[in-house]
Amino acid sequence: MKVGDCMTRDVRLASPNETLREAARAMADLDAGVLPVSENDRLVGMITDRDMAIRAIAEGLGPDARVSDVMSKEIRYCFEDDDADDVLENMGEQQLRRMPVLNANKRLVGIISLGDLAGREEARLAGEALSEISRPGGAHSQTH
Repeated sequence: MKVGDCMTRDVRLASPNETLREAARAMADLDAGVLPVSENDRLVGMITDRDMAIRAIAEGLGPDARVSDVMSKEIRYCFEDDDADDVLENMGEQQLRRMPVLNANKRLVGIISLGDLAGREEARLAGEALSEISRPGGAHSQTH
């Protein structure tokens, strides 16, 4: 199965200049824990509810701080024509629960998450990926 067959296509983007309050409100409205961050039609980062808690609130930043102050600038992504099994394995290795999906022109077309794959034939692989993701520490520790 290809990533494009099972990803979430309706994605709300955040701006780096948006406030954390605005981004949090968008997450609440969408019932989502992550927003891709875009500037000039390019993906420049990702912001999660965890980024807001650990990188912002724990460091004393308030709701008027900017998304760019706490977003993850190192973006791991996949392409819509990638094989879902390969992407799941990569997500486990990288300790990521979700990943932006780009088209051949490197434009955002969706997000793939473990939840998108857990109910499908890739359920066993999603479980293995979650086991890897749940390891303590790693390159994406919030304190880095």
